[in-house]
Amino acid sequence: MSATIESEITTAKPNQEVFSAILQELATEDRQIVVVTSDSRGSGKLVGFGQKLPEQIVEIGIAEQNLVGVSAGLASAGKRAYAVSPACFLTARALEQIKNDVAYSDNPVRLVGISAGVSYGPLGTTHHSLHDFAALRAINNMTIVAPADNFETEQAVRLSAKTDKPIYLRFGKKPMPLLNPDETSFEFGKGRVIKKGVDIAIIANGETVYPALQAAEKLQNEQGIKATVVSMHTIKPLDIALLGELANSTSAIITVEEHSVYGGLGEACASYLLQHGYKKPFKILGIPDEYTVTGSQTEILNHYNISEQGIAKEAIQLLQTV
Repeated sequence: MSATIESEITTAKPNQEVFSAILQELATEDRQIVVVTSDSRGSGKLVGFGQKLPEQIVEIGIAEQNLVGVSAGLASAGKRAYAVSPACFLTARALEQIKNDVAYSDNPVRLVGISAGVSYGPLGTTHHSLHDFAALRAINNMTIVAPADNFETEQAVRLSAKTDKPIYLRFGKKPMPLLNPDETSFEFGKGRVIKKGVDIAIIANGETVYPALQAAEKLQNEQGIKATVVSMHTIKPLDIALLGELANSTSAIITVEEHSVYGGLGEACASYLLQHGYKKPFKILGIPDEYTVTGSQTEILNHYNISEQGIAKEAIQLLQTV
């Protein structure tokens, strides 16, 4: 790991905190922005928002279906509504409302899934959102974004305020370092190349991009393997142009996500590549079809090789099949 990245992680913030800070800034300037929460202003880092802008926050209580329905109603009346709730509950309990009240009705609700993936750690499978990409990818008229670092989070929140279409933003709780401090461009549907290489492409999103970058540096320093690392922050619409470039320029592709191996980033990439003649080695690295082990987020991800060591090992094994 480079000294630059190591120094940045000590001062980085969780993406959820960046989301809250930027949203409060935007809401102060635009009184049409309204936050709707399901007893989650604390976990969503929105206490300060409520204190400063009490007339722009609505507390629904632990009622996710109502959360989405009310948000859709506000959006239909011209409000820029942000529905904030733990990702595991937002995308499971309120899936019908997301499908019908938001997407089908074309209400530009900003669905915000907090504490995503296995962020809740030892609370177990009931509190893990390992299904949200899969469920929402199958719904028409839905943009799905999982920012990797504070820069992507800030840009995603700012863009979402200008977007008049349904969108799902997914955030975790862990402090995330700036992956490319010189980066100034961000666009939904366009992946970010964090590191360039010629041997293998590692495509990740959300909080898995950082360990993917660590793994790429480990591979280069210890094995001489040069990996391209991509933050594919937007899962839908997928950056198929970049995906095609990676397929042509590297010998293998591995995808990494804090999600089930079914229906997420990996299967989205595999579907496109297979249907367009891709025949090189390909690996989806995520949570297998089982109830997760109990532990902290780090312990769970380490168990499933979603770590610097694990991703590097999986990449080496994949390249051995070339």
